[in-house]
Formats: sequence, C-alpha cells, structure tokens
Amino acid sequence: MIKSNSNRKQRRELQRRARRIAARLAKRNYADQPKPVMQGRNMQYEIARRDRGLAVAGIGAIHRMNVKLGLIDAIDNAVVVLKKHLPYWESDHVLANAYNILSGGTCIEDLEQRRTDEVFLDALGADRIPDPTTAGDFCRRMHSAATDSLMRAINETRLKVWAAQPPTFFEEAIIDADGTTAPTTGECKEGMDMTYTGEWGYHPLLVSLANTAEPLFLVNRPGNRPSHEGAAARLDQAVALCRRAGFRRVLLRGDTDFSQTAHLDRWDADGVKFIFGYDASPSLRSRAASLSEAAWTELKRPPRYEVSTETRARPENVRERIVRERLYKNIRLQSESVAEFEYTPTACGKSYRMIVVRKNLTVERGETVLFDDIRYRFYISNERDIADDETVFLANARCDQENLISNLKSGVGALKMPTASLESNGAYMVMASLAWTLKAWFALLLPETGRWSEKYAAEKAVVLSMEFKAFLNNFIRMPCQLVLAGRRIIYRLLAWNPWLHVFLRGVQAIG
Repeated sequence: MIKSNSNRKQRRELQRRARRIAARLAKRNYADQPKPVMQGRNMQYEIARRDRGLAVAGIGAIHRMNVKLGLIDAIDNAVVVLKKHLPYWESDHVLANAYNILSGGTCIEDLEQRRTDEVFLDALGADRIPDPTTAGDFCRRMHSAATDSLMRAINETRLKVWAAQPPTFFEEAIIDADGTTAPTTGECKEGMDMTYTGEWGYHPLLVSLANTAEPLFLVNRPGNRPSHEGAAARLDQAVALCRRAGFRRVLLRGDTDFSQTAHLDRWDADGVKFIFGYDASPSLRSRAASLSEAAWTELKRPPRYEVSTETRARPENVRERIVRERLYKNIRLQSESVAEFEYTPTACGKSYRMIVVRKNLTVERGETVLFDDIRYRFYISNERDIADDETVFLANARCDQENLISNLKSGVGALKMPTASLESNGAYMVMASLAWTLKAWFALLLPETGRWSEKYAAEKAVVLSMEFKAFLNNFIRMPCQLVLAGRRIIYRLLAWNPWLHVFLRGVQAIG
C-alpha cells in the first residue's frame, strides 16, 4: 500500500522543499561569474547493496487505482484469449503494455527494460511480466471480438470513475468522432491499404468524450476505408454508455464525413442532439448565396486567450512578409458572417437547422489584390436552444479532438501499428491507449471538495488537460526509494516537484 500524506509532518516537508527551491531560483543580481554554473566536480558511481531506487514512483499509484476500481478483474472476466495462464492472465498483458508506456516506453521492445528491472517488478508486486515476444504473440491472439470485450471492460470501469464526479459533470456529454491515418513502412501487414493521403497504412476510427478527452472506442480499419465507416454504431454505443452514467443530455459532433444523414431522424427522435459538418454542395452554396443580406450577422470569434498582464507589441509576421516579397498567392480572411435556414436532407423525413458561415476572402499576389472570393461552411444541427454563432463555436471546438489524436500518436504511441495484422494492431491500439485513459482517470479521481475546493477544482482541470509527456514528468517520473516491509510496499519519494502535493492528494483519495 502507498503511504498516505495525511499527517502534518509530510505537509510541512512539502512546504519546506517548496520554499527551498523557491529561494534557490529567486531573482538576484549576480556579479560577472568567473566560471560556468555547472562545474565538473569529483563524481563517483557505486552500486547500492541495500537501498533500492525506482525512477517511476507514480506507477504504484496508477496500479493501486486499477486495483481499487476493479479494472484487473473486469479485464480477466471479459477477455478470454488464453486457454491456460502460464503464468500470465489477460490483464497482465494489457496492463504490461499500458505501464510500459506510462513508464516512458515507446514500443513493445521497451518491455524488456521493465521486465529486467527488479525494483520495478517489486513495485508492482510481480515476479515477472511478459517479454516483448510474448506481448506480441498476445496481440496476435486478440481477435476483434476480444478487442471489443476489452473496450467494454474498460468502459465498465470508466463508469465507476464517472460516478465519483460532482453533479455538474453530468449536465451534458459531448461525443466526438473522427478518423485519422496511421501510416506504416511495413510491406507485409495484413489489412493495410493506401490512405487518402497516398500513404500505406491504416485508418483508425476514434470516438471520444470531449468533456474529459477520454477515448471511448478506438477501432482499426484498412487505410482505404472512408472516415465515417462504422461510426454510427460506435456513436450509438457511446450514447448508451453516457446515458448509463447519468448524463442528462448527449451531443454528437463530427466533420463533414460524419453527417450520417440516414441516422439523424432516429437520433432526433431519441433525444440525442447533434452538430455535424455538412458538404458544401452546389445546391447549398446557391441557397446560401440567395439569402438576403438582412439574414446575415457578423461572426465575432472570441480571443484565443485573455491577456493576464499587459498587451505586448505583436512581433513581425515573417511568413506573411516572405509571401508578399516572393509574390506567392496569398488568401486573406477579411470577415465572417453567419446565417441559418431550414433544410431537409434526402435521407431524412424532417428538416433541421442548416447553419452557414460565409467567409469573405481576398486573394492577393504581393501587394496586388487579384480578386475577392466567398466561401461557405455548413453545419447541420437539431440543437435549437443556442444562437447561430454559439453553434458554430461549439462545432469548431471539436478541433480539440485533434489534440487527443496527436497525443495518442506521438505521446502514447498507440497508433504505431507494431504487429502484423489488422486485428492485432487494433488490439495494441486499445491496450496502448489505456495509458492515456489511466492518466485521465487519475485526474478525475482528484478530490475537489473542502476548504480549498476552488483551488482543487482548478488543479484537477489542469491535470486533466495536461499533455501526456507533462503528466509523465510531473506524476510518474518521480525518483523514490522502494522499501518492502512486511506486507507493505513503501514508496519513499526522494525529490520534490510543484505537483507533488496534488499527486499525494490523489494517492490519498484512491486509498
């Protein structure tokens, strides 16, 4: 069990270390220094005989969280792949891949570093964990039904995490859907095909909860499949999951490939709200152009951020200057306006709001204006309680899912496609993406009540929105001394960082 931080002695030690580093980094007027700050002093290396250290102290908190939530039992009960457990269970394989990534691993081969680290094994209470070859073999055994069972097991555990959230959490669930390319340089990977970008690889589908940036469903597909293929069924599953959790409203979002007109009437009758991008067909462009000028209102986008100190002079736009100097064609946005009209898609039996954004553009070459251009963006929605501009902003906020996709690709490495088939790579995607999910769960389980509730809620929001690398540096990669005492595994933290008090509060909440 991880030692709690409930006593005053630990709080005083945290405060003392914070003051010490603040004093060390405080601004001071230095004289001209005769030598560099970093000096090469007499350094020696020794191998400790009794003291044993671990570089990723946070992994213990994550494992303890999984035990408390019942994730291990949920996986073993749902996923049946192995006939005998000699010695590993299905959960051992799934968590080994996730913990490898949380510990800084970037590929299956990095499991070898984990399994040959005696302290790492002791920290998890394990005699051994799978080697890379065994882990790859397990991925190949995972057929599509087993991968679906794994996603169900994770989502069943997710409901327990959501149940611990405050009532305001359940006001509305915003579900995003998107496809992304996963290129591969392999030539013998079953199921690979040429993507729309001209690369060989796969085309995974991601359905996520925008509120928490959690991947709810991640499905692998051949590279030549359209983005929306299979999306409606997964969106239905996501809606059912969110309603089981107690969300009072559900909103679906997607780009033009996900308009799903054949399902709009069904979703509308079921009380599901949606905002989808819509293809700018010639008939729609003609209808938008025929709207009277009185139907349009200026679209004023809010600033990207608020200036907390004072406004600074904007630096020179170097790219803009080069484009002008070299007489490249340059498209500049002059203004935006928004309007709406009723529209009935061919596959629908009723009309919906069609919100259109008119972009007034100027096409230039150097200092010469070539011509003005008008382009339209369309959004179809059954959400009638918010204004046109707010609907547009809500639809554009779906771009935040790109940050999740970026983290799954570059931070987690879930879309690396390391194995030899469509289904095995899909299984690895789900297991690897669990590392991101565990990061989100740890953030969601941080308490936000008590005397400092506002501060705690703000810290919780920051941790939930952290990039994966930042989370690893602040909450996982913490050096500690590992002490095995009786039936306890004690993580004795050796260094301070600004998020340590939040980490300890999370450990205490997990229990």
